[in-house]
Amino acid sequence: MLGITGVYGTINYSDEVLANIVGISTMECYGVVGMASKDATDGLWQLLKRENLSKGVKIYNKDSKLFIEVHVIIEYGTKISVIANNIIKKVKYNVENQTDLDIASITVNVQGVRV
Repeated sequence: MLGITGVYGTINYSDEVLANIVGISTMECYGVVGMASKDATDGLWQLLKRENLSKGVKIYNKDSKLFIEVHVIIEYGTKISVIANNIIKKVKYNVENQTDLDIASITVNVQGVRV
């Protein structure tokens, strides 16, 4: 749980809420087929449904800075570097504007390509 202390009190954000903001922001980017999650039983990556987007996101907190890791599956025929840069910009913009938290880094992991 991460919080901001202001003049009138403290606002705490759960990791689930932050992960949902990141997941929705990622899915809004062109070329993203979906979020990916590792299946613990066989070690394969699977495409997540819309209600489980937060499982494709890992958030770490150190010294009031967020470290975000996103696992995605992208569309075949698109340029990976362009999609990754769009995800980084969109996630950074949405998280900082909606929560007023500082982001130290965003890592985009492409786990697969789908037609």
